[in-house]
Amino acid sequence: MLPFLTLFLALEPSISLPAPLDRVLRDYEQAWSAKNAAALAALFTADGFVMARDSDMVRGRANIAKHYSNSGGPLFLRAVAFHTHGDTGFILGAYTDAANAPDRGKFTLTLRREKGRWLIFSDMDNGNQPPRR
Repeated sequence: MLPFLTLFLALEPSISLPAPLDRVLRDYEQAWSAKNAAALAALFTADGFVMARDSDMVRGRANIAKHYSNSGGPLFLRAVAFHTHGDTGFILGAYTDAANAPDRGKFTLTLRREKGRWLIFSDMDNGNQPPRR
């Protein structure tokens, strides 16, 4: 079997999220696509974390906005699993940069509900390509 076909067949299927959780992904896509670091940071709890590949952990909205200040572009997120319990939860998913394109990477968002709204406590992602040497 061709490697690409094997990868394509091994994809986790997308799932639908409850509207309040789906809003987190759609707002993230919108802020990232608009290259709006402040709007992206506002999706996080005040003490939230970004744990991106090839960089140190980033904590707090101001630091997250600074971290994302030169980031963004087309982004499409899909969920493959989620769970909530009380005011905590998570979303596992995949991302790409074009509609209906193969996944370029995967992510996990841990969430905390504050004043009725789900916010990101931590965002960790990694790509599907092997690291460059």
